[in-house]
Amino acid sequence: MDESQFKALRELAKDSTLSQRDLSRKVGLSIGRVNYLIRDLLEKGYIKAERFKNSRNKIGYMYTLTPKGVAEKIHQTQAFLARKLGEFEMLGQEIERLKMELGKGQRAKGDSPLS
Repeated sequence: MDESQFKALRELAKDSTLSQRDLSRKVGLSIGRVNYLIRDLLEKGYIKAERFKNSRNKIGYMYTLTPKGVAEKIHQTQAFLARKLGEFEMLGQEIERLKMELGKGQRAKGDSPLS
């Protein structure tokens, strides 16, 4: 599952009545790309589409996560979180290295190091 599919799945889990246009705005993708994502998520069995009559007197669709979709969302959320925590750790290490470099450079000039 790519990041755009993951984002779409997360948004649909929050609000199953989102139109493809609204979903497009929320995930920052074109309507055509969202249409493709919806079809792909339907084919994979992660969501199901149910027709309903919305407040604008048009027939719309409600995209509901299936049990398989909920399990995949949990799995992808765990993987995303692990990836971001790893990036956070690496960023913290880089910040510490940069602070040490700045401290060494200032001590060589006689200034006090940053804390």
